[in-house]
Amino acid sequence: MARLSKPKSSPPAKKISRKARRLDREAAAEIFRRLREGDPEPQSELEYVNSFTLLVAVVLSAQATDAGVNKATKELFRIADTPQKMLALGEEKLRDQIKTIGLFRNKAKNVIGLCRGLIENHGGEVPRDREALEALPGVGRKTANVVLNVAFGEPTMAVDTHIFRISNRTGLAPGKTPLEVEKGLLEIVPDEFGQHAHHWLILHGRYVCKARRPECERCVISDLCLYDAKTIAV
Repeated sequence: MARLSKPKSSPPAKKISRKARRLDREAAAEIFRRLREGDPEPQSELEYVNSFTLLVAVVLSAQATDAGVNKATKELFRIADTPQKMLALGEEKLRDQIKTIGLFRNKAKNVIGLCRGLIENHGGEVPRDREALEALPGVGRKTANVVLNVAFGEPTMAVDTHIFRISNRTGLAPGKTPLEVEKGLLEIVPDEFGQHAHHWLILHGRYVCKARRPECERCVISDLCLYDAKTIAV
């Protein structure tokens, strides 16, 4: 009886490199037109009274909710709304004021440090300069971008978890790192939307395009979005 020859093993399949799908400029512009129509003048949900308290609020908001920060800073900003007053308050009393916020000990240390930096290097004023802001304790690129945008009106993109998620889900500016997403957004967002773009995306991510269960059924940009797992209610 003839023996069956052993089948030749198939060569290993080549790995296919799939580039993230990306929206074109026309679709991106339409996204922001719709978001603007729904909220023409979006505002930060952090409460502040001047550029200094804005800076402090953003530093405190890392890994914390805006509502939680606002609750803690309501009294704090009433008694310490300048670097000089905050420094006079001292780190121990500052800790007591913000103890309901996560990582409050380290944040109190950073706030006192940035107050010293503002007084010693900037005459007590918040600088309108990214490098100078990032040199302050507790201030990273995202915080600097928020301050430059909200306090000084610059068209920056402060990429938080919401913006990172939406940019990748929708195909607006896919990227593996916040910096990559930021650069992608700066390239594709039309100039007329630059001032408020990051606020529109944050609010959309916070209230509609949520992490666990995006509410695609009430999303105004769902027809433009490239997200495969859309959750349209029946």
